[in-house]
Amino acid sequence: MVAKILDGKKLSAEIKTKVAAEIKRLEPQAGRPPGLAVVLVGGDPASAVYVRSKRRTCDDLGIYSPEFTYDIGISQDRLLRTVEELNKDPRVDGILVQSPLPEGLNEFEVTVTIDPDKDVDGFHPMNVGRLLVGKETFAACTPLGVQALLLRNGIEISGANVVILGRSNIVGKPLAAILMQKKAGANATVTVCHSRTKDLPDVTRTADILVAAIGSPEFVKADMVAEGAVVVDVGINRVEDASRKRGYRLVGDVEYEKVSEKASWISPVPGGVGPMTIAMLMQNTLLSYKRRNNLT
Repeated sequence: MVAKILDGKKLSAEIKTKVAAEIKRLEPQAGRPPGLAVVLVGGDPASAVYVRSKRRTCDDLGIYSPEFTYDIGISQDRLLRTVEELNKDPRVDGILVQSPLPEGLNEFEVTVTIDPDKDVDGFHPMNVGRLLVGKETFAACTPLGVQALLLRNGIEISGANVVILGRSNIVGKPLAAILMQKKAGANATVTVCHSRTKDLPDVTRTADILVAAIGSPEFVKADMVAEGAVVVDVGINRVEDASRKRGYRLVGDVEYEKVSEKASWISPVPGGVGPMTIAMLMQNTLLSYKRRNNLT
C-alpha cells in the first residue's frame, strides 16, 4: 500500500482563492477591506518567517494588515496598550500576537486582553470555552486546518477512532474539542495521548485517524500505525543534514517514508498541515469581518 497525499499546499491555495473572491464581493458593501493586525516581539527567526508569510498572503488576498514590531525589551504594559488600541481600531477585524513571546512577558495576560470578537487565532479563554460547549466561535487555526484536510479529501470523521498525540493548547486540546462535537464534520471518538500514556503504541494502533502533534522528529514509527490508517503529521522539526546547503532538513513527527507504506492517507512535511494554518487564519479573519459588518 502506498498512502495517498493530504495535500495542504493545494487545498490552502483553493481556500485562499475563495477568500479573495469573497473579499472582492463584500468590500463595496463594507466600504473597507478586512483587517488583520499582527504584533511581533523579539527576533525569533521562525516567528519572523511565519509573519512574513502571513503578510504576503494578506497582500495577495486584499487584507489590510498593519504590523507592530517590538524589540525584546518591550514592557508588558506597552504591549497590552498596543492590543487595547487594536481592540478599538474599527479597521481591524483580527488581532494576532505572534507566539511564543520572549521570556518575561505574560502571554496569557496578552491573550485575554484581545477582544474575543477579534481573536481570530482562537486562543482567548472565552472562545476556547465556546468551542468546548459547541457554540459558534473562532477555533484555533491549525486544528481547523486538520479538520479541513480530512473533510475535503472525503475522509469520514463521524464514528472514527481518532488518536491525537499531544495535548497542547494550540493543537491537541482544541482539535479534540473540534472532532468530538455533535455536529457535521465531527462525531469522532477521540483519545488524547501524551508523555504519561501507558503502552502508547497499543493506543496509537487503535486509530482510524492518527494525528501527531508532539514536536519530536520522526517519533511515530510504522509499528505504531494500523494498516490503512489516516495519518496527519502536524509536527515540523529541523534536523541536522550536512548534505543540505542549509545544513538541515525539515521533518515531521512521523517517519514519513515507512509510515506512508502502511497508511491509506498521510500528510507530508512540509506541504501538509502547515499551509492550512495560514489559510484558516485568513478564513477566520473573513468571518470576523462579515460578523462585524453584518455581511452575508
